[in-house]
Amino acid sequence: MNEFIVDVTAQNAQQVLIEESMKRPVVVDFWADWCEPCKQLMPVLEKLANEYAGQFLLAKVNADTEQMLAGQLGVRSLPTVMVLKEGQPVDGFAGAQSEQQIREMLDKYLPKAWELQFQQAQQLVGEGKLDEALPLLRQVYTESSERADIAKQLAAVLLELNRVPEAEAVLGKILLADQDSDYQQLMAQLELKQQAADSPEIKALQQTLAQNPQDREAAYQLAVQYSQNSRHQEALELLLDILRADMGFADGAAKQAYLDIVKSLGAGDPVATQYQRKLMTLLF
Repeated sequence: MNEFIVDVTAQNAQQVLIEESMKRPVVVDFWADWCEPCKQLMPVLEKLANEYAGQFLLAKVNADTEQMLAGQLGVRSLPTVMVLKEGQPVDGFAGAQSEQQIREMLDKYLPKAWELQFQQAQQLVGEGKLDEALPLLRQVYTESSERADIAKQLAAVLLELNRVPEAEAVLGKILLADQDSDYQQLMAQLELKQQAADSPEIKALQQTLAQNPQDREAAYQLAVQYSQNSRHQEALELLLDILRADMGFADGAAKQAYLDIVKSLGAGDPVATQYQRKLMTLLF
């Protein structure tokens, strides 16, 4: 059986139409050699089957050689197309249809692009590849309209990577109805991370800076401490304040630290993008 397209016979009908439709939608195309509209429709269905790369199976039934099968499924004219899910017809049409109409029908039964990306992200998380999973999860979170289960998975990865302020922002958007035991567990992790984030060095520098907000050396040292504790946004905000006052502070060390943090966050990271823009505004 081709992964995307298969010819159906009496011998494989049970496997293709019943067993396979338990795993993914099966699009059944009833056709015959003498049927001109069938010849126009089949290349469109084959193109879509290859494009969707196995998200559905195209099952082609020659209604002349498989008359019993066509009769069992109530086929009265050709071409006839049926969508099977879990062994049952759920949709279909008779006669030729445009590619756009077929796509619209398929979209009702196929997973959204972000659902497939979410599966991919979960696999990466399972393999411990959190840095690779993070940009995917961010994208999926946005495209799914910030669905709660995805928000929790994203927050869990952010916490694991010590991106505490971002995790807090994501968790803060989860509605009361979705604040289940998983959410409570994540909130407990968040609180522990927040408590652990303030080392004695950080607390001392915060105090120094509170007493003298103009102390750029203390601000720079605090930014370094923040970045070492994965508190990237707080570090960048402090460094940006220093650069506003003195672009060449500490022989360019502040600017270099700023650029290093942005680079370490990776392309496409929203914090990196935001602070790249802020630096550009400052420079030009």
